[in-house]
Amino acid sequence: MELSAAHWLYAIVTLLVILTMLFRRGVVLPTIVGTFLVAWIYKGSFVGGFQAVFNANLVAAQELFSIFLIITLMVALLNSLKDIGADEKMIAPIQKVMVNGHIAFFVLIGVTYVISLFFWPTPAVPLICTLLVPAAIRAGLPAMGAAVTVAIAGQGMALSSDYIMQIAPMLSASAAGISTAQVADKAIILSLVTGGVAVPLAYLSVRKSIAKPNSEESESSLEALKALTTTPQVEAEMSATTEDEIYENRRELWGKLFAVLVPLSLLGVMVFMFSTKIGDAKAGGFEGGDGAAFIGGVAAVLLILASVAFRRIQALDKISDHITDGFVFAFRAMGPVIPIAGFFFMGSSDFTGSILSLGEDATKPAFLFDLVQSAQSAIPENTFFSAFGILIVGIITGLDGSGFSGLPLVGALSGAMESTTGLDPSTLAAIGQMGSIWTGGGTLIAWSSLVAVAGFCGVSVLELARKNFIPVIAGLFVATLCAVLFM
Repeated sequence: MELSAAHWLYAIVTLLVILTMLFRRGVVLPTIVGTFLVAWIYKGSFVGGFQAVFNANLVAAQELFSIFLIITLMVALLNSLKDIGADEKMIAPIQKVMVNGHIAFFVLIGVTYVISLFFWPTPAVPLICTLLVPAAIRAGLPAMGAAVTVAIAGQGMALSSDYIMQIAPMLSASAAGISTAQVADKAIILSLVTGGVAVPLAYLSVRKSIAKPNSEESESSLEALKALTTTPQVEAEMSATTEDEIYENRRELWGKLFAVLVPLSLLGVMVFMFSTKIGDAKAGGFEGGDGAAFIGGVAAVLLILASVAFRRIQALDKISDHITDGFVFAFRAMGPVIPIAGFFFMGSSDFTGSILSLGEDATKPAFLFDLVQSAQSAIPENTFFSAFGILIVGIITGLDGSGFSGLPLVGALSGAMESTTGLDPSTLAAIGQMGSIWTGGGTLIAWSSLVAVAGFCGVSVLELARKNFIPVIAGLFVATLCAVLFM
């Protein structure tokens, strides 16, 4: 097919975005400028370029707002549980299971994975590292070993699949023009395969450094951790949060109740969602964002119950505070993704009509899809080449330290390459998602949220990234190979 100047400009901007990511710089500016230039050249209207910038961001915001909402509700729920101390009570019994460093390693993996699936790793890390990591260190697990487990299970396995909140697969699927469920189902399998390889390799790397429980070595590590993570400001905040005696008994009662109610409710959600995958789809199977809507609705009800139970009439104001804090967190985490997604949505004809303000009967360009189709003869029709190519692109896009900003790109590429490879676009999107999030989500990049894990565990972030490198890369390689052979 004949490509226009706008197509070539779109290709140049896309390559510029990838190059910018390689230099670990933000890509919001080039995507906004790229949207303006492509629209201006395509429509031949300077004013149309400005309109396209706004429309692209509006379309992206409309498509992705459900993502912001689910993050908001889950973070608000976690904050309400902190009010009554239920967050601490939920995982306190697990501390007793950590009888030695070896068991502590795998307990941390399991607990971090489950909590991060529901609450996302970023808000879950302070909870896990504050309450469970000291217990694991006391049991003999070195601080570096604890940091590796939290990063691989949370920022790696849980975040790369994002199966419960389905934010990552929704970003990938939207750009690829396929259903979220298709990407989510394959992403959770690939995340477990990657983790299944990374976890044993990580265990082997720290096994020899595991000390005996309550040994001098473990106690010295624990003291060093406390010295790093406990400051006068933290102590002041802890004392400031002590409730008046009037509220203490009520806080204790409702804290214990919700420490049981919330895990059981979320477990019920997970069981029900899995049952719809293996049962009759007509009997209530989830499609698209139904799963996120379900977990979001449950979170909202639990938020109301927790706030009213403890705060009573004050809950009228407190719920607003929790939701506001949730939205602030959501926009800080995902806000930059909107202009990036807006640019890559222009790669699909499903969105260009709205972005470029084209009439109903007008031809809708698909810039990225058209570019891939025009280069079809030059692209090797080899599934291994395609799969590992998408993985590498995903890893490159993750170098910005976000893990999510590159998902629109890998999703759009996966959809565009459907006709040139033997792989389903949902498989390619899931592979790209693995590369992007395992890299930038917080396991391999020192300037990502891995900094928080290292800080809470009292270890060097650069050393932690080096420790994760071989297990994670090996896991991604095996997962991609499995996707090619079996999906």
